Amino acid sequence: MIDNKQKILVVNSDVDKLILLCKLLQTTGYQAKPTKSGQEALAQISIERPALVITELRLSDMDGLNLFDTIHQTDSALPMIILTAHGSISQAVTATQRGVFDFIEEPADEATLLNKIKAAIGTSVHSSTSKSKENAWREGIFTRSPQMENLISQARLVAASDASVLIQGESGTGKELLAHAIHQVSPRKAGPFVAINCGAMPESLLESELFGHSKGAFTGAVSDHKGLFQSAEGGTILLDEIGDMPLLLQVKLLRVLQERVVRPVGSNTNIPINVRVISATHRDLVEEMKAKRFREDLYYRINVVGLSIPTLAERREDIALIANNLLQALCKRYDKKLNGFAPEAMQLLIAAPWPGNVRQLQNIVEQTVVLATTPIVSALLVQKALQDNVGIIMPFEASRKNFERNYLINLLKTTSGNIAQAASLAQRHRTEFYKLLERHELTPAMFKESKPIE
Repeated sequence: MIDNKQKILVVNSDVDKLILLCKLLQTTGYQAKPTKSGQEALAQISIERPALVITELRLSDMDGLNLFDTIHQTDSALPMIILTAHGSISQAVTATQRGVFDFIEEPADEATLLNKIKAAIGTSVHSSTSKSKENAWREGIFTRSPQMENLISQARLVAASDASVLIQGESGTGKELLAHAIHQVSPRKAGPFVAINCGAMPESLLESELFGHSKGAFTGAVSDHKGLFQSAEGGTILLDEIGDMPLLLQVKLLRVLQERVVRPVGSNTNIPINVRVISATHRDLVEEMKAKRFREDLYYRINVVGLSIPTLAERREDIALIANNLLQALCKRYDKKLNGFAPEAMQLLIAAPWPGNVRQLQNIVEQTVVLATTPIVSALLVQKALQDNVGIIMPFEASRKNFERNYLINLLKTTSGNIAQAASLAQRHRTEFYKLLERHELTPAMFKESKPIE
């Protein structure tokens, strides 16, 4: 027997086969959740994420591969096993190439099937743990985008050297996150990582912050002050928004980078430094040079290797992954228990324009976590957050449908699937209430605790 019961969603339009497989899983120690269609399975996943999905290839409303594709649009880590009595080698190859864990022909030997199930759940956990250790250096960067993976590969290569790096990208794309990742996988990872926003303070204060000052250098300088270049000794300094640095200070920075020494404000002493420099900006520095707002010699000094981060709109395949990871982290911060986003809610996030990029997505997700009152983040909640932030308005019919579905889910959760009680609270006749549930592919059984099938 398995001590820790794992929840498995079983999808089969053949009721007899569905019951038999659920019985087998339950007697083995798993918690089986039976569903009879692809749409019912998707509705169940939006209510509670299982550890594994086992589905027939041929369902009443879609095939198993279509179900897999739909699920993996929002949850690429959820493993799936497809069973079929009508499979072919080409279908099996296609399924595994697309990411299906296994494609099993029926009738399947029970021991073989159970071993496959154990491997699917175990491999998912193991690969997740292994990947987490392997990618510890890039913590916080979530992606399945080929463009981003290529960028991360370049970042890892450049990290091995001491070459100066210029990271370019729109505000909110994660430039500081990438700079920190480079530091974490570099030979300097044991040293400090120091970041400063060059556009966030006046020129006189910025110079003192970067290079330090000596006692009496100016009014208020009551003691010697060590600058950030000295604080980053042996490590990495990030000069964020370097494109906003005043021209006079650009001259002084160039000298520091050329001579590898700093001279604190008010001092005649040069202090050697051993620091790796990473710069970042949302500005087009080539255009800034043409406009004489950025020095050409400094540009070539900081841009030994250039990395460009794509916008969130250019990597939409990452939106669901990032949103779900943000949701988990924010649930811990706010001590809330949320199971995920409703499918319609996730589609809204994927379709949004995201002018503020990942930072804006974080803001949206945080707002929904704070305001959520049900275990599933509804489309209406996401819609409101998007309207507040980016002005997206859903069509009336879509809004009404989303409201109905989420209202029904909340109601049935409250009543644990008791139709009489739910219909009474909704002030609707039971027949009408059943029609509403059917319209939204919901069944009372979804909201009742799983019991062994007799």
